[in-house]
Amino acid sequence: MLIRNDNGMAIYYTFFYMLSNKMRIFAKTYFMTVQHMETIQNEQLRVVVSPHGAELQSIKNAKGHEYLWQADPKYWGRHSPILFPVVGTLWNGTAHFGNTDTHMGRHGFARDMDFELIAKGDEQVVFALHDNEETRTKYPCHFNLAVSYKLKGNTLKVTWHVENTDDKPIAFQIGGHPAFNLPEVTANDAMHGRLQLDNTAPIRRFIDHNSGCLDASRHETVDTEDGLLAFNEDTFKNDALIFDHSQLHQVALLNPDDTPAVVVSFKSPAVGIWSPYGKNAPFICIEPWYGVTDLVDYDGNFADRYLTNSLLPGSSFMSQYTITLG
Repeated sequence: MLIRNDNGMAIYYTFFYMLSNKMRIFAKTYFMTVQHMETIQNEQLRVVVSPHGAELQSIKNAKGHEYLWQADPKYWGRHSPILFPVVGTLWNGTAHFGNTDTHMGRHGFARDMDFELIAKGDEQVVFALHDNEETRTKYPCHFNLAVSYKLKGNTLKVTWHVENTDDKPIAFQIGGHPAFNLPEVTANDAMHGRLQLDNTAPIRRFIDHNSGCLDASRHETVDTEDGLLAFNEDTFKNDALIFDHSQLHQVALLNPDDTPAVVVSFKSPAVGIWSPYGKNAPFICIEPWYGVTDLVDYDGNFADRYLTNSLLPGSSFMSQYTITLG
């Protein structure tokens, strides 16, 4: 559903069915005039989100302990960007839309755009991004993208909703990129930690990245100890660990005593696990993806890229992932 204010600005309102009456009244009357951070909280969590990129800025527990990476540019100057309408890198930075070629940077453009606040309550906040003249130079499609953050107990649910407002099918990828502080690891320590995966069998990952893209013919098997994966700096010497084919649906970052510090649960067909190689960075990203970076030498249509989603006119896509603190 779309409503418009007196200036004709479209406000994406698809999330109404999830909102309380109080939040609906707020959404109809509140329009952000000065960009500022939005905070939601309950008895167990306090979460801060920026309208810029609708990006998480902070996840703290009731004791004030920070779990989200704080974007130190020495290592990586982001917290938890939203990847849309591509995940990863386009081969030669080019997307082919029929007879039209466009250029898009790594992970798309949504993470670098200002979203609109459309609803806010004590425990939930919703942002939206609509196509505009700028986005259509890179991605010639009409769309609405809404992102919801909602608290329940010690869990944060992140929901993505993509609506096709075009008169033709559209294709897209979408993903999360949350970064988490390594438990009890400081900038002076060697980067290390342990992950608990929900698959205890050997799993397959892509290897041999080339210009940020993947060689579909090259994989390797990752053996774990009953799903326990130890990592250090060298784990990421070939960039992210990328697992496709729905091999994983939950990854837990463990404390030194092997209790969960953070658990990320998702339904996406792919997940990336990453930390910047060569920086000894005290954080790790656990990234649910509906899509992956381009395959080497890919020169086909945007809609035919590996793990790309499509929507008919008027249809929509919705999915979510959760972050649970231990």
